[in-house]
Amino acid sequence: MTTQIVPSQSQNRFGRVAAFAYGITAYFIFLATFLYACGFVGNVIVPRSIDSAPIVPLGHALMVNIALLGLFALQHSGMARKEFKQKWTKIVPKAVERSTYVLFTSLCLITLFYFWQPMGGSLWQINSPIGTVALHSLSAIGWLIVLGTTFLINHFELFGLQQVWFYLRGKNSAPAKFVTPGLYKYVRHPLYVGFLIAFWATPCMTVAHLVFSLMVTLYVLSAIQLEERDLIADHGENYKSYRRRVPMLIPFTRSRRSAS
Repeated sequence: MTTQIVPSQSQNRFGRVAAFAYGITAYFIFLATFLYACGFVGNVIVPRSIDSAPIVPLGHALMVNIALLGLFALQHSGMARKEFKQKWTKIVPKAVERSTYVLFTSLCLITLFYFWQPMGGSLWQINSPIGTVALHSLSAIGWLIVLGTTFLINHFELFGLQQVWFYLRGKNSAPAKFVTPGLYKYVRHPLYVGFLIAFWATPCMTVAHLVFSLMVTLYVLSAIQLEERDLIADHGENYKSYRRRVPMLIPFTRSRRSAS
């Protein structure tokens, strides 16, 4: 005769509180990482930025930086795939799956910031004060687009807070609905548009900054294909129709095709 051990109500409550605390911690680590990323790319405030003084030979720095960007791309895209999630949630509770993804993304970015190797060499330099301010402002607008876009869809679900909050209350999260608010009416991926603006709008383009921007752009173009494959699987003809009507990254480039 076997005895089944059923978790007590207090143990279950502790697990829900622990999951909520974990989600909150992961979120604030993300916020700190996001703010550091703004300073890292913009060369402001942070102790070590994308264009700090070079400390290793160019070839060594290039290999290290490509490896760091590759690590981030592998983690960020790989852990977002449905196939990975199905296996991952057999190890990690489903309620904290998104928070864990956010945490791992933050840790990969922190690793990139810490080990990044500046490479020097200016490819272009805007010396005009007005031009410098304009490009810095454009980069800041890019970061604001990134942050604002997360609220257009569901900021709290995107970063795992909604899931752990519902779990704490003993409720299930509602399935994600297909919506196209605000900027999503003009481009399918405004969040990526914001990143590209933030990375490319700089008054001083160094070798390191160029490598970073090029690698991220290539990653974005690849990641979009994978994301849209998943979106079509989830939303079917709704997303296919949306994709036909709305351009991927550059607004108003499909107006004639839509009219025809």
